[in-house]
Amino acid sequence: MPTGLQVCYIDAYARRVDGRVVSLDLENGPLVVLDSTVFYPGGGGQPSDMGTLTRRSDGATWYVRGARKVDGEIAHELAISGAVTPDVLPRVGDELTAEIDWDRRHLLMRTHTALHTLCGVVWRDYGAQVTGGNMEPGSGRMDFEFERMSADLVGEIEARVNRELLAAHDIRVNNLPRDEAFAIPDLIRTKINLLPPGIPEVRTIEIVGLDLQADGGTHVANTREVGTIRVTGYESKGRINKRIRIELVDAAG
Repeated sequence: MPTGLQVCYIDAYARRVDGRVVSLDLENGPLVVLDSTVFYPGGGGQPSDMGTLTRRSDGATWYVRGARKVDGEIAHELAISGAVTPDVLPRVGDELTAEIDWDRRHLLMRTHTALHTLCGVVWRDYGAQVTGGNMEPGSGRMDFEFERMSADLVGEIEARVNRELLAAHDIRVNNLPRDEAFAIPDLIRTKINLLPPGIPEVRTIEIVGLDLQADGGTHVANTREVGTIRVTGYESKGRINKRIRIELVDAAG
């Protein structure tokens, strides 16, 4: 079980937090683990956060080029030029401020919520399961079990997704006991259940009135914050596997 405070799962709008260095790994990053962090470690198609770690005692700052889970903890991968030696790294016990690149995070939050809205519309109106997905800040793609895809169908989906985004649905985050979560019909929308076996709780994201899914990523609080999307392309990835690509209309936020 993780021992550090992982703020990203509690408050997606938190931009910075103070934490203490609890471990360093010089060989595999280098990686820094804090007892508190706002960084999202990536997963479920959402990239990890980038940002900075700043030592509170002297203002020394390190750029974080990514984060990932290591033994349940969120490890920050530092961008170090030259040789990685202890003298160019923070030390165990140092008090640091962890701060994410907020513009990038917020764009990913908007993108992630847009993709869940797409998924909710496609499931509700066409009964198609998700077979894959990925995103970058401001754009993403989802694969669905459609036998056929056409420009008319894609245009219809785009219009329906934008109606739901503009309907200003609230987004709720919950952590449910495993048995309670798996009793919810259609909680797992992916073709393959990607949840780790044996986990005691399942984190869910609900777009109120539209969609409820198991998900570990970061989202905005209301669909109106997304704006609108456009479908930038669609393609066949197999007999019943069709890909839809989207981007936010106002990717600058």
